[in-house]
Amino acid sequence: MADEIELKLELSPDDAARIVASELFGESAKVAQQVSTYFDTDERAVAKAGYSLRIRRSDGTGIQTIKADGASSAGLFARTEWERPVDDDVPILDYATPLPTVLGDSVGNVVAQFEVRVERSKWLVQEDETQIEVVLDRGEVISGDRSEPICEIELELKLGDPAALFGFARKIDAVAPVRLGVITKSERGYRLIDVERKSVKAGPLALAADISTADAFKRIVQSCIRQFRLNEELLLAGRDPNALHQARVAIRRMRSAFSIFKPMIGDDGTGLRDELKWLASVPGEARDLDVLLDRVAPGPLHDRILAARAAAYDQVCEILASHRARVVMLNVAHWIVQGRWTDEARGEANGNHLARTFAANSLARFRRRIKRRGQNLADIDDAARHEVRKDAKKLRYASEFFASLFGGKREQRRYQHFITALGELQDRLGALNDLATAPELLDRLGLSDKAGAEALLSNASGKKKLLQHAEDAYEELFDTKKFW
Repeated sequence: MADEIELKLELSPDDAARIVASELFGESAKVAQQVSTYFDTDERAVAKAGYSLRIRRSDGTGIQTIKADGASSAGLFARTEWERPVDDDVPILDYATPLPTVLGDSVGNVVAQFEVRVERSKWLVQEDETQIEVVLDRGEVISGDRSEPICEIELELKLGDPAALFGFARKIDAVAPVRLGVITKSERGYRLIDVERKSVKAGPLALAADISTADAFKRIVQSCIRQFRLNEELLLAGRDPNALHQARVAIRRMRSAFSIFKPMIGDDGTGLRDELKWLASVPGEARDLDVLLDRVAPGPLHDRILAARAAAYDQVCEILASHRARVVMLNVAHWIVQGRWTDEARGEANGNHLARTFAANSLARFRRRIKRRGQNLADIDDAARHEVRKDAKKLRYASEFFASLFGGKREQRRYQHFITALGELQDRLGALNDLATAPELLDRLGLSDKAGAEALLSNASGKKKLLQHAEDAYEELFDTKKFW
């Protein structure tokens, strides 16, 4: 059993060839052909338990490896693994591994699910006190008649500080563009087997009851990086509106995490905040046009908006391919690895203290802000209502981030009621914001005088009804008991 620390980078095959030709890794590499067969039950019991199981064949030898998900983050993986030689393609699942215990009777139902075939090139790079193993895998994952290409670099730390992996990643990016990788080969295989996903929503966060505030912050930001990168990949591949929306949500969640934890991090990461704000603006117009398109009936106006939307998506994809956009997540991940926040030098909260206490104080703070700013929702102007909407989003994200810290039965019941009431307020405020921004968007596109625009620009009765619904939702939220 051993622990490994890896940084994963994704790139194109052509760019991989450029990097190899540059001799950044050295002149010669060890090259091997590998075929890895991944096993699970048909119900995905191995994956659901947080493990992967494979048998890899290379140069006539077979190695069985079981990996635990462990403390994986965006790009940087620290996982526990169990290895043993095997003679054939039948897994050996004895009590030297954890699988018999976690699978129980299902351990006998493990069968092959997919294969990963790659050409693996390997170098050992020594820089001062740091030793990094560089692995370049080029090939494909195969399940039945479906396949998906793989081209990725894994940097495994053999000696030195994990932060050195990021420094070396930047050297690679200076030769050819790379992106932070967040998906393992086993995840690629499962994704190939299952129904194709067009977007990825934020997954649930499991924060231990005794987790520190600093470690909770790191876990939260890492989950946001992962959500963004998964949706960015889907967006670039298929330009799906849901992927664009979820990529934008991921950045908003991350920016909210920075705001929520400001009492701990202080002004640390100010430059990253600026870059995240810029990155969040990139898909803004495309998303606005997606929303507007859903409100317009087929016809000339719909066609003009559709054309504007296509141009907006072109621009989004072009910007996401730029160096500035590509390195944002790499820089955030690096910052997270380096961050300590265990004293009051950066902020007033100590990162060593329990996250549960910090969470309760943060949730109360955002709830008070909504209560103060949201009074008389129908009488305040659109800009002020938009601020309430942003506060509601922050409270929603904070509630989702911290939900697992309040895991008692009564706390969880209250959480469900609270998040439902908060979601209702968000929906009402969102609809009002769509009404408020439609005229500006149409005017910017030069479409205000087109047929069909009048219905979007004059909806006083609809707005009055939405305002009443928003006020009702506001009252319902503050009648709902807190879960913290």
